[in-house]
Amino acid sequence: MSSLFRIKPMSMLTEESRETGEHTLKRSLSALNLITLGIGAVIGAGIFTLTGQAAALHAGPAVALSFVLAGITCAFAGICYAEFASIIPIAGSAYTYGYATLGELVAWIIGWDLTLEYAFGASTVAAGWAAYFNSLMQQLGIVFPPSLTTTTGNILVKYQGIWIDKMSLPPGVSDMGLEHVTGLFNLIAVLIVLVITTILVIGIKESANFNSAIVIIKLGIVGIFLIVGGMFLFHHPDVAKANWHPFVPPADGHGNFGWGGIPVAAASIFFAYIGFDAVSTAAQEAKNPQKDMPIGILGSLVVCTILYIMVSLVLTGLVSYKTLNVAAPVALAIDATGVGWGSMLVKVGAVFGLATVMLVMLLGQTRVFYSMSRDGLLPKWASAIHPKFRTPWITTIVFGCFAAIMPAFLPIGKLAELVNIGTLLAFTIVSAGVWVLRVRSPELHRPFKTPLVPLVPILGILSAGYLMTQLERITWIVMLSWLVLGLVIYFTYSVKHSKVQKLPVAMK
Repeated sequence: MSSLFRIKPMSMLTEESRETGEHTLKRSLSALNLITLGIGAVIGAGIFTLTGQAAALHAGPAVALSFVLAGITCAFAGICYAEFASIIPIAGSAYTYGYATLGELVAWIIGWDLTLEYAFGASTVAAGWAAYFNSLMQQLGIVFPPSLTTTTGNILVKYQGIWIDKMSLPPGVSDMGLEHVTGLFNLIAVLIVLVITTILVIGIKESANFNSAIVIIKLGIVGIFLIVGGMFLFHHPDVAKANWHPFVPPADGHGNFGWGGIPVAAASIFFAYIGFDAVSTAAQEAKNPQKDMPIGILGSLVVCTILYIMVSLVLTGLVSYKTLNVAAPVALAIDATGVGWGSMLVKVGAVFGLATVMLVMLLGQTRVFYSMSRDGLLPKWASAIHPKFRTPWITTIVFGCFAAIMPAFLPIGKLAELVNIGTLLAFTIVSAGVWVLRVRSPELHRPFKTPLVPLVPILGILSAGYLMTQLERITWIVMLSWLVLGLVIYFTYSVKHSKVQKLPVAMK
């Protein structure tokens, strides 16, 4: 039994980080690339999609406080991630950190969990991207078959000549007499995931440059939304007063709204913060990981938390939170200002911005799978590197296809919830790992050190664990079912092929 908790020696990790050649990942990312990777993932689905749903279903205008709570939880975990990323500059994120501190079985559990987390994450964003893209195309006069633009069973109605989600009809407007269409599958979401997968196969530097360029555009458009929406609210204070009252809606008796709804919303939007976790998966492709990884992780976290709070306040001020349970809430809000070009610009920003989130999600997923395969826990094909592009091309294609299928049939809300629990579990393990490594190897050189150990790791564990308890039961069932499948694979294949298990003397 003790062999299941053998750790991966630091000497082995250091050796891997120094490998070069055509069969290794290419170190080509700067600190700016890493920060924009984080922002590219964080500023996307959270702002353009999930903020509205969290407000509509759980917290109302107080969703701004939910982002504060989620940001504090992320800060504890982010500091721990930064220390690990500076010590262990190789791909794998929480999986690799767990392997170095808590043992192989724990590493397998978190690695297997992360593969599902990132795949569901890309699928969640693809569903939101499709909604904004379809809305933009209709505004330009291009109409796709509506049944192929939304998930299976979702109902669209034709309102004022445009196909929209039934849930996004203005308050007091009935769908009686409107033309209805039921979704067959979301073809648009499938196609965008396949395009992003192709970009990732071509190369990490090309992917990072594509991401950096779009992040600049995306931040500019988020800024325009804040200016246009803020100016509208400044000149129409009665609108904000009506929509923000009550700021904390009364509890509905089902765990939503009221003060209890704030942590529930924080758990539901935690998907929004997965970006800085994805930054750590690119450590083996950073030029100077010891210095640049902490900058990339913490820099993206600070910028994004501030933007989330500001956007959530403007969003719930422009329209009633009750109308925001749609895939494109920011577009709905900007329409309320009457600024036509503003609506068009936000939709363009969402289309470009959500594309970068998918890119970072799939990047992170494939790098975790690559690391697990390199350790012998998964078949060799999962770590095969393309000789020209220097990317794990087979893994990228396999999981790109997997991620493309899900948004065709599953609603975005369910997809996001399945991602949240995986993210929180990763944060818990990384926080615990920093504490364990401090006790086990206090002499280890740490280019970046987590302050106030063990207080910060303990707060990271407790805050992430608390938010996990706020998630719905079905989320736990899916995660546990996935982990059971993973354990079957581990005990039938991974244990027999593990490189760590074959070491003459393995650390415990």
